[in-house]
Amino acid sequence: LLQRCVGKGAKMVQEAFRLAKEKAPTVLFINEIDSIGSKRNNSDSGSDQEVHRTMLELLTQMDGLKVNEDIRVIAATNRPDVLDQALTISDRFDRKIELPLPNEKARERIMQIYAQKM
Repeated sequence: LLQRCVGKGAKMVQEAFRLAKEKAPTVLFINEIDSIGSKRNNSDSGSDQEVHRTMLELLTQMDGLKVNEDIRVIAATNRPDVLDQALTISDRFDRKIELPLPNEKARERIMQIYAQKM
């Protein structure tokens, strides 16, 4: 969603939600939401402003969803510690599911599964 051209990220968010409404029932998956949903700072750099605009558009679109629209938004991050409170303390995401690293036994099983494919 981050783009070099100013305003493109926000337009992409608008388009994603427009398409989701058109094609509902829909699941929107945002991978690495921390790239646009990090804690805001007071930087005046163009890239920081673009990230801020993109996140504001995401928040606006999520707030505009109606319960009966049958659209679900799922986001993933490996940096929950850097997410802006606007995303984490609101009802925008009603669940947080942590997927911890697999333990030693699980890692061994994963290796066995993938080794069979070699």
